[in-house]
Amino acid sequence: MEYKEEIMRLGHKLLELMSEALGFNPNHLKDMDCGEGLLVLCHYYPACPQPGLTMGTAKHSDNNFLSILLQDQIGGLQVLHQDQWVDVPPMPRALVINIGDLMQLITNDRFKSVEQRVMANRRGPRVSAACFSSTTHHHPLKYMNLSRKCYPKRIRQSTGEPQ
Repeated sequence: MEYKEEIMRLGHKLLELMSEALGFNPNHLKDMDCGEGLLVLCHYYPACPQPGLTMGTAKHSDNNFLSILLQDQIGGLQVLHQDQWVDVPPMPRALVINIGDLMQLITNDRFKSVEQRVMANRRGPRVSAACFSSTTHHHPLKYMNLSRKCYPKRIRQSTGEPQ
C-alpha cells in the first residue's frame, strides 16, 4: 500500500509539471482525473535458453496517461527512437516514466506515447512492476471535447494564440 501511495503522489506531481509545460495551471490534468486510476502489474519473465527465438513482449504503446516502471537489474526493456530499438538500461533506485496513448491524445501530440518492447534474456528471471495511471471513468465523456480535432482550438484559446 505504501508503494501505491508513493506512486500516486509521483504521478500527481508529474501531471502538475506536464500541465505547466502545456501552459495550464498545475492542477489542469489532475482536475481532468488523469491520475485517478492506478493499475499495478507485476511481470515475471523466466530465463530463456534461446532468446533469439522469442520475445518477452511485442512492440506496443501503453493505452493510459502515464506508466511508471520499476525494473530489476536484468533489463530487457527497449524503446523505439528514430526508427531504432534502444535499450533502457536498469539503474538502481530509478523509475522509468513513459507517456501513454491517452496523454498523447489529450495533448494533441505535444507529449508522445512511446513504443516499447521487452526482449527475452538468458539471464533471469526478470521481474518488473508497472504502474499505469489512467482515468476511473469507463466511458470518459469528459474527454470528448479534447479530441485531436478540437484540442488545438482549446489550447489556442487558453494561451491567447490567434485562431
